Amino acid sequence: MTRIVHRTLNKRYPVAVGGEGVWIVDADGRRYIDASGGAAVSCLGHGHPDINAAMHAQIDKLAYAHTSFFTTEVAEELAETLAADAPDGIGHVYFVSGGSEAVEAALKMARQYFVEIGQPQRKHFIARRQSYHGNTLGALAVGGNAWRRRQFAPLLIDVEHVSPPYAYRDMQMGESPADYGQRLVAELSDTIARLGGENVIAFVAETVGGATSGALVPPVGYLKGVRELCDRHGILLILDEVMCGMGRTGTLHACEQEGVAPDLMTVAKGLGGGYQPIGAVLASGRIVDAFARGTGFFQHGHTYLGHAVACAAALAVQQVIRRDRLLDRVRVQGRALTERLVARFGQHPHVGDIRGRGLFQAIELVSDRASKQVFDPALKLHAKIKQAAMDLGLMCYPMGGTIDGRLGDHVLLAPPFIVSDDELDMIVERLGEAVDASIAGRPVRGAELASIRVSG
Repeated sequence: MTRIVHRTLNKRYPVAVGGEGVWIVDADGRRYIDASGGAAVSCLGHGHPDINAAMHAQIDKLAYAHTSFFTTEVAEELAETLAADAPDGIGHVYFVSGGSEAVEAALKMARQYFVEIGQPQRKHFIARRQSYHGNTLGALAVGGNAWRRRQFAPLLIDVEHVSPPYAYRDMQMGESPADYGQRLVAELSDTIARLGGENVIAFVAETVGGATSGALVPPVGYLKGVRELCDRHGILLILDEVMCGMGRTGTLHACEQEGVAPDLMTVAKGLGGGYQPIGAVLASGRIVDAFARGTGFFQHGHTYLGHAVACAAALAVQQVIRRDRLLDRVRVQGRALTERLVARFGQHPHVGDIRGRGLFQAIELVSDRASKQVFDPALKLHAKIKQAAMDLGLMCYPMGGTIDGRLGDHVLLAPPFIVSDDELDMIVERLGEAVDASIAGRPVRGAELASIRVSG
């Protein structure tokens, strides 16, 4: 009998007791290849000695000091590191404990900025349907996943939602990616006009779609068009890179590949690699300068802001990524993952799309490729695939409701940056068996063999 309120209350979870590299070990000695990095968190895998040593060293100095009294050397060094590598205009860092907190803080920063500069009438946020920005109330409000929002809707602020960049289902016959991107920008422009540009605080978007949409990549020119539109109306651009950022797509920040710099950007997950809970808002200098010239503070705060051990872990993670040239490795292994996915699923009768960037990729499942017809959501295919994969010693990140929060299924992969070619082979092989078995309604084949192979 567990006293934990688990995510699913009628499920018995294996007990994780150890981890090394891309593997997690449970209490029965079973090993699982972490092909999703948990939730795109474990960028360096598990048990990295350099990160462990950095945390131990910081604990020996100082574990915690409340930020209303002190700053710490390690927090200052991490902020300097992040600011030095940030997109143009970003000059300051606000530390939090995770992605939802980061989004919540960014929303409040954006609102306070306009109050500070004498535009308090701005009250609207615009975001995208089928997006995910976190589970706190502000983050949930800007998020566009209908299933997550439904029962909490009376508690949420009103947010306008526009179409996501979902080329597989929404790009029209004969429409180029660039034209599709401009059509999305035009929709956003119409929404701004309806609300009044002078009344909009910010547009909030995942640079590359994450958990609820499955690695949706923006069409060429789309985010540049969004940036220009925001600038025209004095609207802030908030990019959520909690899942897709910090190297996951092959550059430190996913927006680098779009040639766009946001006003506020949220990061977490890969920032600390799962070694400690940490997230951050990267803020442009003009926003923080407005605070400094006005009230002199940001009206927000949490107990564990800038936690010294968390900052030490994150700093060590970023140093290892740079020292070991892991962004280069993400690009190389990302291409290798794409090749393997295309070879295994490119002609699969029930895989309609393979998409993503770097080590952040997904397959979308369909009952019929030609019509793109989805599976009946009552089948809960995504849940069956997750369990079948676990039976094979594979951790992946399936999700249902890909299209609108109810219809559609996808599987997201986000392995650690250190994943080897042999491990990529195992990931795709086992995912293929999990998908096939789940669709056919049969037990997975080779589970016993998989257990033997991974335990040696």
